[in-house]
Amino acid sequence: MFLYVILAFVLLVNIFGFILMGIDKHKAKKRLWRIPEKAFFTVAVLGGAAGVYAGMLFFKHKTKHWYFMLGIPAILLLEVLVTLFFIKSQL
Repeated sequence: MFLYVILAFVLLVNIFGFILMGIDKHKAKKRLWRIPEKAFFTVAVLGGAAGVYAGMLFFKHKTKHWYFMLGIPAILLLEVLVTLFFIKSQL
């Protein structure tokens, strides 16, 4: 049961990260108030790095910022490694 809650949370936070990137891209085009960059990194650290990264590539947003192009994939890699470690420790 607990595993399903974790999986649901990770799925939702990744969807949220993807949508957040799309909203910020829309706001950038319309010259509206923007979402703070700290919010993207917070969502990524909370387990949504895949969604934020997918949103970056899909919407072509924040791709010229080196700290996004290096930071978000680094967080994603760390999340994958931690997940693999926990899976391996359960075997």
